[in-house]
Amino acid sequence: MSFPGRAVQRAWHLVDASSQTVGRLATQIAPLLKGKHKPTYRPNGDCGDVVVVINAEKVHFTGNKWHGKLYRWHTGYPGGLKERRAIDMLEKRPDQILRKAVLGMLRRTNLRHKYIEPRLKIYTGPDHPHTAQLPPTVQPLPRHPTKRNKDFHYGLGNHYAAPGSYQQKYNATSGKKEVV
Repeated sequence: MSFPGRAVQRAWHLVDASSQTVGRLATQIAPLLKGKHKPTYRPNGDCGDVVVVINAEKVHFTGNKWHGKLYRWHTGYPGGLKERRAIDMLEKRPDQILRKAVLGMLRRTNLRHKYIEPRLKIYTGPDHPHTAQLPPTVQPLPRHPTKRNKDFHYGLGNHYAAPGSYQQKYNATSGKKEVV
């Protein structure tokens, strides 16, 4: 099954990174860049979408990663191993925190370097220059549910079962089974 390059439909996605965990957000962005959500996905083909991330300076880490996580790189000169803590990286280059997390989830191939990396647009602040592709009426992608945001429900919603069903729920306060 072949899909020529001009038949690929590229969509634009807007992601608001404010008060979201870096790793959880990166796991939402990486499949969009690669195109895994499309039925025409091929691992060796360029079929991903464009992702625009705003408010990149407002991301969060869990635990003590702000002071414990180190970003390392080498300058190419002898003894040129450099490292920077995550809190320092947030001050100097806040967009690189999320960029390194997302690109670390993608394979290091020519497809990534030439085609996927340029489609990831990360901006600090709520403004971006892509209003022609993403008008102001476009809503950002929904947030990843977490316990910290009090919206994590395992897909069950407010009730485990429909009201009046035969399934029972254990009430921890009274110690009795109740019909839901």
